[in-house]
Amino acid sequence: MKASELRGKDQAALEKELNDLLKAQFGLRMQTATQQLSNTSQLKKVRRDIARVKTVLNTKEAK
Repeated sequence: MKASELRGKDQAALEKELNDLLKAQFGLRMQTATQQLSNTSQLKKVRRDIARVKTVLNTKEAK
């Protein structure tokens, strides 16, 4: 997910996206704990997407 795509969304959509990403991160962490996660790079991508969404949310709230 790109930051430019996120900037086009409104605050409610960003909060929904953040919630979905947090659920995905939880699922991936559980898969890692039970050693069912085969592609460990997914966890890194989700973490970075969460950071992007939070950054865009903070910049929108500051305006």
